[in-house]
Amino acid sequence: MADLPALDVLVPLDAPVRLLAPRSDEAELMALFADGPSTTGIHVRANMVSALDGAATGADRVSGSINGPADLRVFRVLRALADVVLIGAGTARAECYTPLDVPPELRAARSARGRADDLELAVVTASGELPASLIESERPPLVLTTSSAPALGALRDRLGPDRVVVADGGAPGTVDHRTALAALADRGLRHVLTEGGPMLLGQLVDADLVDELCLTWSPQLVGGPAGRVTHVPAWFSPPRELTLAHLLHSDGVLLGRWQVVRLGA
Repeated sequence: MADLPALDVLVPLDAPVRLLAPRSDEAELMALFADGPSTTGIHVRANMVSALDGAATGADRVSGSINGPADLRVFRVLRALADVVLIGAGTARAECYTPLDVPPELRAARSARGRADDLELAVVTASGELPASLIESERPPLVLTTSSAPALGALRDRLGPDRVVVADGGAPGTVDHRTALAALADRGLRHVLTEGGPMLLGQLVDADLVDELCLTWSPQLVGGPAGRVTHVPAWFSPPRELTLAHLLHSDGVLLGRWQVVRLGA
């Protein structure tokens, strides 16, 4: 923990603790990021990072080049609080995802909150095409796909039918995210952490399925053609309203947490 920084609590102003020093069990951060309310019984939290000019990645097209130790500290806690991490197939490829593990020092706090020992990974893919490093791993992900996916049969043969969820959307070749989340919940995976990418997050927001957004601002200007943390072809209609729950700081890095005002609430 020595390489992880302390975090100043800027908001709320009346927070009982104003400085969150690193702790092996991260009890204060775990309590701070406890799940907020959900109207559906499935809590969906998004965690993303952005440069100050709005870029969701650096020039290497991955988020790792614009995050740092402060973001990592919160990142570890958010994963420890989740039942499942939900990502798009493009993110799985670009960010080189592997089976997920919870740091040993956070497992007791995770268990105390009723989470299973293993943190699941779920990947959304319309085509069914996933990196071999994931499919052939000892702990392959859950796959959320479509009945028209060319690789559907191969996925079922390799992973078993219980690890492959068909969730057809209204348009051919699309995944219905509401059905996908319900399938995760049926497996006891009700605390969902999505790490994007921007296209998946945009689709989840557009479908009114996101309860909160955790967003880190990295004090960098990277320029270039990088996208934002949400990527959809049309404007959200209406724009989604959010309320600030807390704001943390470390060495110029700002880490915010917002509750999303759900349209169906």
